[in-house]
Amino acid sequence: MAVIRGMLGLAAAWGFCVLVFVLAVQPHHAHGSSRGSFGLNKGVVTPPVAGICASSVLVHGYKCQELEVTTKDGYILSVQRIPEGRVPGGGNNRRQPVLIQHGVLVDGMTWFLNPPEQNLPMILADNGFDVWIANTRGTRFSRRHTTLDPDKPAFWSWSWDELVSFDLPAVFDFVYGQTGQKIDYVGHSLGTLIALASFSEGKLVNQLKSAALLSPIAYLSHMNTALGVVAAKAFVGESQHDRNAWFCQQITTLVGLAEFNPKGKPVAKFLKSLCAYPGVDCYDLLSALTGKNCCLNSSTVDLFLMNEPQSTSTKNMVHLAQTVRHGVVSKFNYGRPDYNVMHYGEASPPIYNLSNIPHDLPLFISYGGQDALSDVRDVMLLLDSFKFHNVDKLSVQFIKDYAHADFIMGVNAKDMVYNQVVAFFKHQNQ
Repeated sequence: MAVIRGMLGLAAAWGFCVLVFVLAVQPHHAHGSSRGSFGLNKGVVTPPVAGICASSVLVHGYKCQELEVTTKDGYILSVQRIPEGRVPGGGNNRRQPVLIQHGVLVDGMTWFLNPPEQNLPMILADNGFDVWIANTRGTRFSRRHTTLDPDKPAFWSWSWDELVSFDLPAVFDFVYGQTGQKIDYVGHSLGTLIALASFSEGKLVNQLKSAALLSPIAYLSHMNTALGVVAAKAFVGESQHDRNAWFCQQITTLVGLAEFNPKGKPVAKFLKSLCAYPGVDCYDLLSALTGKNCCLNSSTVDLFLMNEPQSTSTKNMVHLAQTVRHGVVSKFNYGRPDYNVMHYGEASPPIYNLSNIPHDLPLFISYGGQDALSDVRDVMLLLDSFKFHNVDKLSVQFIKDYAHADFIMGVNAKDMVYNQVVAFFKHQNQ
């Protein structure tokens, strides 16, 4: 697989936005056929109507609460709470709260696709933690607002900046208010990016005890996908003039004005068009996009296809592509200096300075050697932001054979990752 070296241009960014994040969590599993993808399937599997508690938690003998959190900008978010394990511990000791945040184009259900003894929320609950599951705006159980209609463009006028400014703080405030305790945090993929951005601005840190970041994304310049290269070749002739405006125009034409629906016909049509390129194996699309996940099985994949992917906003996808293109972690770029001045008071969007993250914040970072999205070189850039971090507060784990989806659905993730997360959190609580 060719590697996209250095800063990706606009075309590669579009390829990344449309292709990689549409299928980022689509697995190439080791124990069954993984060929094909939902974007190219003729049939559509209808997801269950029941909420996450009813469909995935209560049935295994755990207590579970369905809760709602309203952000300051009016989005009503679904949150699940697993207050204890299947075998409640004795005494009146308060359990340490843990908040778990999913990545882009999925929701909280993605943590529950493996059996209880293999999925992170239930492992944490069985180890004495009070577990909270977040679901970001736009996903199926968080498609609500105090005044806005999800069928109207105004509902989708946000990027991951708003997840930093509104969603995470709202859920943190709620969990902290309910428990009265500082919170341990787990994020995967985009769940790591929005946390790092929040921490860098001083948000959440007063309510935070520690954070575990799985398959972290912040810098994305070295993401490597076979189809990303094809997309780059497809659009290499585009002019550099006003390319932000061109990019926004193209992606808006592709997926609609506001909602980015990965199950919709426009994305499937675009994928099919790329399949016409020589050398592109659309029957092995998943591993070409995510890296070869080592440790998924067919039953997990089937459950994934029943439940995911979820919608996000087109603006969010554009912002993610900007992160690839510009090589920095910054707020959304409106493409014209005067528009940026209107929003930020300056011609360029402000940078999230990750070196501002408190040096005494306990961090656990786990990344994989086969991850096509959280590339090792980009993780090294992220780790460079922590060169002044207190040595005893930073734990880093490298798993040679892991790719992006292994961290949330790997059959051996308990042994490889989750036991280490549990030990890390327990160490902070001593």
